[in-house]
Amino acid sequence: MRGLRLGLLAGVVLLSGVLGPAALAQDASAVPQTAMQMQLTFAPLVKQVSPAVVNVYVTRRVKRPNSPFNEAFREFFGRSNNGPSERLENSLGSGVLVSADGLIVTNNHVITGSGDDSEIRVALTDKREFDAKLILRDRQADLAVLRIVSPDTTFPYLEFHDSDDIEVGDLVLAIGNPFGVGQSVTSGIVSALARTAVAKADAQYFIQTDAAINPGNSGGALVNMKGRLVGINTMIFSRSGGSIGIGFAIPANLVKPFVDSAISGREIKRPWFGAKLMPVTRDIAQALGMIKVEGALVADVYPDGPAARAGLQPQDVVVSLDGRDIEDPRALTYRLNTKEIGGSTRV
Repeated sequence: MRGLRLGLLAGVVLLSGVLGPAALAQDASAVPQTAMQMQLTFAPLVKQVSPAVVNVYVTRRVKRPNSPFNEAFREFFGRSNNGPSERLENSLGSGVLVSADGLIVTNNHVITGSGDDSEIRVALTDKREFDAKLILRDRQADLAVLRIVSPDTTFPYLEFHDSDDIEVGDLVLAIGNPFGVGQSVTSGIVSALARTAVAKADAQYFIQTDAAINPGNSGGALVNMKGRLVGINTMIFSRSGGSIGIGFAIPANLVKPFVDSAISGREIKRPWFGAKLMPVTRDIAQALGMIKVEGALVADVYPDGPAARAGLQPQDVVVSLDGRDIEDPRALTYRLNTKEIGGSTRV
């Protein structure tokens, strides 16, 4: 009996050594093969990353216009209700700490409407709450950077991961504050990459995931199995208002340059390609003898611009940039926005 117990304990230790977090970190792409492997828990990873995800609360004062019932109010009560009054509007979302000194990245639509008379509060998982101020926002990218007002306080934070390294099928966790119920964690996989036709903004380029994302999750973290930030959860496709397993996140490679601009105090400047671009349709692909219906068609080239100096001409089709496939003009815009102004790239 004692020998059996020792054998089982040795087996457990051996199994832990093979399948523990350290081993998984070394081979995060390994697919579970046995029932035992399927029973592994995300708890150690959640404990590691969840303190860096915060709830964001915005309170703003909104002027209420004069009521059309003022005359009736005066008639029945003998006094008027004239003059615009103020009311408080509250909104909530999520955010991710990306530096130890309290820098937070979130979605711009989470803090939309916030101004000098608005109050932004962030709540951490340990119940601490802090005031925060808006540092930088960009409506086109739907990103905003906040800074916690608390000098000499060190905060937990997440490191950025190269989002070009993730693949369809990778396991991910989505962390945020859905419907204001409190911080919640959902798991799923990367369902698709390079989704460009799901928003109006030219620069949008999304990671799609089936990890449940709901209202209030906006601005929260999408993390990989190494505990690094691969995206900022932004929106969902839904007919009911709740998750149906089609959620989208802004890739970390677009978020990081935005955060770097906030840290350095620079205004947002985007690289200029110097050409008018169009999607490649099936008819265009056939006319140009292309096998695949993809790429960005150069419709016109601006004189003395970067595209012109590189030798691009109308009817050229850009199919890759620095070795990355270009599906359409939005994908090209996204790739350019991850580059430094003044640098060079291979087209």
